[in-house]
Amino acid sequence: MPLREPAPRWLPRAPVAEAVTIWAVCFGAIVVAWVVATPWAKVVATLGFLYLPLLAMRQRGEDFREMGVSTRNLGAQLKLALAAFAVVGPLYTLGFWVYVTEVVPRLPPELAHLLSPFTRAPNFGLRLPPRFLEWVIDQLFVVALPEEFFYRGYLQTRLRDAWPQGRVFLGGRLGKAFWVTQVLFALGHLAQGLPFRTAVFFPALIFGWMRERTGGVVGAAVFHALCNLLVIVLQECFFPS
Repeated sequence: MPLREPAPRWLPRAPVAEAVTIWAVCFGAIVVAWVVATPWAKVVATLGFLYLPLLAMRQRGEDFREMGVSTRNLGAQLKLALAAFAVVGPLYTLGFWVYVTEVVPRLPPELAHLLSPFTRAPNFGLRLPPRFLEWVIDQLFVVALPEEFFYRGYLQTRLRDAWPQGRVFLGGRLGKAFWVTQVLFALGHLAQGLPFRTAVFFPALIFGWMRERTGGVVGAAVFHALCNLLVIVLQECFFPS
């Protein structure tokens, strides 16, 4: 177990105050990065998600394994991730098709801009985005793993220290810590000022449930990356670059 280190003076020790403070600092840093140096915003987010929780974890002598980053139950985590994607993927694809072809074109332009990133008519064709392998690496190691460590690993775990209660649903305990984590995840996606990005609240419910059911975040990260890659592929199919 790592040696304990003093926590920064600005970091509260109470679980909820600590978790929310770290989330707010990370969110603020990402907002500033988007405004001042947009190309570096993803780097700032990734470093913030990985480093800021360590400030609190080291004070308690915790390591990544206690936040769900381990190979424990890895086979079960990956099977659950693939099973969840086998169910969610086709449903999301159908919903995406209906939304961009039937719903968005019928919305007033101002409302459509708030609810969708697509401002032109779809032009469907089966295709992969350019440099797809780079997208796979990016979404798994730069986006999904850091986000799952930060939100489902650190935040959900730390909030559960304060709010351990919850109802068991399909093998996962869903309580106040679970719901607050997913709300903060959705609010965190407002850093770019795009309201439609709060829709990530809904897949976050699955990410958080997987964390509770399996005790790890690797499976949730794989499922997270698969969902993101599906969105990227669908965007290229309907709105080619």
